[in-house]
Amino acid sequence: MTDNPLLPFVDAAPQRLRLDIRPADAPELPQVAGLLAGAAEVDITPPPGMPKAGHSSNAQTGAGVRTRLHAHVLHLRAGTTSLALVQCDLLAGSAIVAQLVARAVAGDTDVRLPGLFMGATHTHAGPGQFHGNELMNRFSSNHAGFDPAWTSFLVERISAAVRDAVAARRPARLAFGATEVWGLTRNRSLDAYVRNENVADRSTAPQRKYAAINPWLHLLRVDAEAGDGGLEPLAATVIFSVHGTGISQRDHAYNADVWAYLKGELGRHIVATSGRRAVVGAIEGTHGDVAPAVRPGQLVYPETERVGRGIGAAAAELYDRLESELSAQVHLAAGLREIDLAQRPSLAGLTLPAPAFGAATMAGAHENNTPVIHRIPPFRPGLPKPWARGPHGAKWIPGGRRLHDRLVPPGSFPSVLPVQVLRIGPTLLVGLPFEVTVESGRRVETAVRAVIGSQAGVQRVAVSSLANEQFCYLTTPEEYSLQRYEGGNTLYGPSSQPFAAAAAAALAADVLARGWVADALPVRHFDFAAHRYLARPTGTGAPRTGMGAPTFVDPTATEDGYWQFGWRDVAPGDLAWHEPLVRVQAAGGDGSWVPARRAGVAIDDQGYHVGVFQLGSDRHGRHRYAARWYTRYLGPDRPHRLVVLPNSGQPELASDPFA
Repeated sequence: MTDNPLLPFVDAAPQRLRLDIRPADAPELPQVAGLLAGAAEVDITPPPGMPKAGHSSNAQTGAGVRTRLHAHVLHLRAGTTSLALVQCDLLAGSAIVAQLVARAVAGDTDVRLPGLFMGATHTHAGPGQFHGNELMNRFSSNHAGFDPAWTSFLVERISAAVRDAVAARRPARLAFGATEVWGLTRNRSLDAYVRNENVADRSTAPQRKYAAINPWLHLLRVDAEAGDGGLEPLAATVIFSVHGTGISQRDHAYNADVWAYLKGELGRHIVATSGRRAVVGAIEGTHGDVAPAVRPGQLVYPETERVGRGIGAAAAELYDRLESELSAQVHLAAGLREIDLAQRPSLAGLTLPAPAFGAATMAGAHENNTPVIHRIPPFRPGLPKPWARGPHGAKWIPGGRRLHDRLVPPGSFPSVLPVQVLRIGPTLLVGLPFEVTVESGRRVETAVRAVIGSQAGVQRVAVSSLANEQFCYLTTPEEYSLQRYEGGNTLYGPSSQPFAAAAAAALAADVLARGWVADALPVRHFDFAAHRYLARPTGTGAPRTGMGAPTFVDPTATEDGYWQFGWRDVAPGDLAWHEPLVRVQAAGGDGSWVPARRAGVAIDDQGYHVGVFQLGSDRHGRHRYAARWYTRYLGPDRPHRLVVLPNSGQPELASDPFA
């Protein structure tokens, strides 16, 4: 990519980054008949050393990869509209990444900012430091600062995927449907949920937390025309409501959390039933108070795999049912509106106050609490102010407004609210930058339905959290009044949800009336404290050598057993971690070695069960790594071996056979 404004900052390591971005013009596109579609995916796994985002100061620094991080792109072109749905294994979308990607692809694609949707799975085990506001770059991770190098890497990888998807587009057919999934998610803030005035059952009996969720899994299926005149799988996008918090905040590996298994299950089903591989991505629904239903105290990979694969199996059933609904006659429309809350805080008779954290935020979320603090008033969740005066109502502002603003200046908060609406066939996709709770999402959907009425062909509204930026939470006024973690993290006060609903409804009406709404600010100003965490290439060579024979580590109550092979290699920044690193081979009958497979799928670090970890350095400064294959004991008759693949000029290295 030649047009990347971040490049001057990548190696200069500035203490501060200041950047102004003007969106490219969005000229009217020529009409096309039918539907064109293309898809692409890229690996965005970084080297060890990046702060992991989502658990704030309780998070860890990445020390390897257990399940890979990807960006998936689905491109759709019909009528005069061009869309690119970017689906990332990251904590959230990012305004600066979205703006830079749209700028980068404007010269050689017909995708423009209003049609570029940057969604996320909200895994809490991917890197931070790429957000479009100072607050999240400071507080989402265990270290602070915007990383120009890591963000530049994301922009270049995602831009390349958008270009590839557009270049590969061909005639296609689309279906968009929904199904309910129960028993695999639960409401983690039930006492706040039952405060909602429209909730009839106010019981907090144990089973109620499994009912107080958003059960709807939305699935967009796209098949493309094949050379023989038939259809073949191209892409699938899942929208579902579940936090990416199945893995403990104490874990050191990058991973896609529950979403790795959800996407993997659907992707493998498509291969098994069609013989073709599709680009399978996912984005959040209204997940703000919804957690994966892992067993209590079991924030571990086996439990997260169980939940993720269960959701993926439901997606696979829906995918098959949608085959009969595939159509080339698809109505597309798009709109993006950026609302500068610092300048325009009023809408529909509502005025939002200056943003502020609540004390309950510091206690952490359910199951990933901050030690000690979560027990101390006023930080303990569920302790609202007894007097609910002022624009922030029941929220305890730590230290009072004056001290709060000294510690967290108002200018560091996200203030440009992006609201996006896409029409894709029978579905309106509403993208908001908040972590939207279940009932908040229902109220946004109700507001949108009220203004669009019985518009021909619109069957459903799907609300997606964390689209294009991270604004923390969106709770209803009733939920906010209890000041649990979600309410404390609703930055703009108790009227935030009605304000967001009004903004989404107004934009939806405009999109359906006009087909294309480009209401972005003329210039976006970004000003961040900066720090480089992305590992630098050292250029120092080192021989790649094994560290002895593989060993088997017994399973525990919380972890599967695994075979481990250790080796010495170059520094983390001298390896391409977004490329394949390790595979498992099995002995062939003729003395050769062939790729090992499970259920027809190759066993390597692209799937569920092979991880790669940095162990540190030895006394000679050589970097030590381990490959781990998580599996049950397979018997002594067929030897296997772990193979470290060629990477960045380093040769292949195979372990001794084991059985």
